Amino acid sequence: MTIQDRPARASHEGARPDNRLDLMDQAFYAGHRAAGQKEVMQVGWLYKHEVDLKGLEHFRDALGQGMMGRLIERSPLPFGRWRWVSDPAPAPLDIAVTIRPRAELDDWFDERTQLPIDPESGPGWRISVVPLSDGSTAVSLVLSHYVIDGIGAAVAVTEALMGLTRDLGYPPPKSRSRLNALAEDTRQAVHDAPAVGRAVLAALKEARRRQQDVVHTQAQAALPPPPLTSGADDTIIVPSIWIRIRLDEWNDRAKALGGTASALAAAFTARLDRHMGRQHGGSDDVKMLLTVNTRTMDDARAVAVSFVRVGIDPTGVTADLSEARAAIKQALTSTQDTPDESAGLVALTPFTPKRAWQHLIDYAVSDPDQPAVCSNLGDTGPAAIRPDGTLCNSMFARGASQNVTRGWLERTGGLLQVFVGTSTEINQVGVCVRGYHSDSVTSRSQLRELAVVTLAEFGLTADID
Repeated sequence: MTIQDRPARASHEGARPDNRLDLMDQAFYAGHRAAGQKEVMQVGWLYKHEVDLKGLEHFRDALGQGMMGRLIERSPLPFGRWRWVSDPAPAPLDIAVTIRPRAELDDWFDERTQLPIDPESGPGWRISVVPLSDGSTAVSLVLSHYVIDGIGAAVAVTEALMGLTRDLGYPPPKSRSRLNALAEDTRQAVHDAPAVGRAVLAALKEARRRQQDVVHTQAQAALPPPPLTSGADDTIIVPSIWIRIRLDEWNDRAKALGGTASALAAAFTARLDRHMGRQHGGSDDVKMLLTVNTRTMDDARAVAVSFVRVGIDPTGVTADLSEARAAIKQALTSTQDTPDESAGLVALTPFTPKRAWQHLIDYAVSDPDQPAVCSNLGDTGPAAIRPDGTLCNSMFARGASQNVTRGWLERTGGLLQVFVGTSTEINQVGVCVRGYHSDSVTSRSQLRELAVVTLAEFGLTADID
C-alpha cells in the first residue's frame, strides 16, 4: 500500500514534485551545522529474548521507502534553496557479535547515538542490535533530526511496520547538472525576492528589539557568569536515564493530583529541575518549553513542532497539579493568540552566512531563562512496539546530541530535557531524561539519584536504567 505525499508547491517543471526543504528545516540544519553540533533522535526497544533478525531487516527496508528514505542536497548557489533527494543506500543492520553485560545497556544506547549520522552524505539513520548477558536483546534506531523529528519518526516507524510506503518522488542525489541547478535555483531566488525584502525589514525591527533585550538583561544581571571548568573543550555525552512506569499508575496519579498526564510530565520536569539547582533568570518558577506537534499525515517537513514557553512553580506540584495545569492551558492559549515573529524572518535563511548563524546560535543559548524542555510524544500505537514484527517488552524515544562540549553546556547553564512516551498495549510510560548541571549532575548516577527522589515525591514507582 502506498501513501502519496501532497506536494506543498508545484515545481517549475510541473511533473516533478517540489523537493525544496521547508525554510525552517533549512534554518534548523544550517544553524546547528554552523555551530558544529548534530542533533539526532533515538528510539530504543528491549526484548526479553532474541529478536527476529529477518523481521528487523524487513523493517529496515520498509523505513527506506518512507519519510526516512531521503537526504539533504545543498544548492551550488550560495543563497540557493536546499533540496530533498532520495537516499540510495540505507545503512545495513549493525549487529553486535559480542554479548554485552546487562548493566551496560545504557552505555550501549548512548554509544549508538554517537555513531556517524549525516543527513547529506548518509547514512541518515541506522539500526543496531545487541544481545545482553541476561538473554534479552536491545534494538536501537538512531536518525538525523534534520531528516525527521520525533513525531515524524513515530509515524515513519508505524507506517514501515504496517507495510505502508510513501511515494515521495524525490530525485536521486546529484541528478541535476551544476549548470541546471544554478539556473533553477537562481530563478527561484528571483521569485522569492519580494519575501526576502519584507524579511529584511522585519529583521531590522527584530534587531532593535533584541538590542534592547540585551541591554535590559545586562542591567538585570546580578552576577557575572561563572568561569568554565577545566576541560571546556572536551566532548561529552550528556548523562541520561530511562524510566519505566506503569501507565495505569501514571494516569491514576495524575488524576489524583487534579491534573492530566501532560501536566504530570511538566510537573515532574519542574521538580527535577529544582533538585538539580538550575537557575531561570532569578524567577521562582521553573521555565520550560513544551513541544506541540503540528504534523499532519501528508506533511513532508523534517521538523513539524512548535514550542510553548511556560513557567511552573515546583513547590506544590507533588500534592496538587491544578496550578501547573492552568499555567499550561494559559500558555497554550497565549501562544495561539500571539503571532510568530520568526515567521517574517525565515525568508532570509538562504542568505544567512555561517558567521551569522553562529551569532544566532549564541544568542539562542544565552537565554537568561535557561528553559528546560518537556516533550510529550503521546501514545506510540500498536505497530511501533513491534520492530521485528513481535511485541517488545519496553521502548523509549529521546533526543540526543553529537559534538557537545563541556564548555558549551556550562555556558548555557546546563541542560534538562524530558521525553515522555506511552504505550497502552504494554501498559507503560517511558520517560527519558537528559540532564547536566556542573554543580549537581555530571554523571548518570547523579541524575538517577535525583530522579529517584523526584519520583518518590510524586508517589510513583519505576524501573530505571
